[in-house]
Amino acid sequence: MAIRNSLVASVPEHPLKQTSFATAERLLGHRFNNPALLRLALTHRSAARGRGRAASNERLEFVGDRVLGLLIAEWLAERFPEEQEGALGRRLGYLVSQPVLAEIAEKVGLADVLAVSPGEARAGVKRRATVLADTMEAALGALYLDGGLEPARKFVRHAFEEVMLAQPTPPKDAKTMLQEWAQARGLPLPRYEVISREGPAHAPVFVISVHVGEHSGTGSAGSKRRAEQLAAQDVLRQIS
Repeated sequence: MAIRNSLVASVPEHPLKQTSFATAERLLGHRFNNPALLRLALTHRSAARGRGRAASNERLEFVGDRVLGLLIAEWLAERFPEEQEGALGRRLGYLVSQPVLAEIAEKVGLADVLAVSPGEARAGVKRRATVLADTMEAALGALYLDGGLEPARKFVRHAFEEVMLAQPTPPKDAKTMLQEWAQARGLPLPRYEVISREGPAHAPVFVISVHVGEHSGTGSAGSKRRAEQLAAQDVLRQIS
């Protein structure tokens, strides 16, 4: 059942080719009742330039982030009925993290059907982890708004199955892993700094940096804790 929404009420056509649209439907395993939702989900802000932010996939990304969290939490509760909240939370945090989303988006082929501007395409923006992760969330938002939770659930359980099965024990969070890495090498503990805090009081955005040895990373999120985790993930990607 489609969800009533106004996300695509006034969105004009954009450069997603019909062949890419058909491929995207096949990748997501869903025939869209409202094709504009899928077109919007696969429109990077660079391809929407001049038509306003609402013509890109950023609003659908907002919806898809919540849909993904719900579906992964539901799946984890089914799969690990004996685990406590803390362990489930670490699994959830890993499975919805940017690197995992980007890897899965790349694997299923979303980068190949994403509409970006010619200049950004030449710069390789389609392969950036942030862009891939955002596209994955936007696609899930479109699935949910077009058909409800079931098509979104079907896609998530298919696309995330391999990484879910590869998690026999709850993962350590990124900050813990980075701290253990530093201690194993006799380095000082990682240092976290708030670089900036923007946005209104009810919806702040924190940018935090971390320094450990010769490495540094940054993270941006709506809470200091989450931004610190993303900054630690940034460094872990570098050293891995």
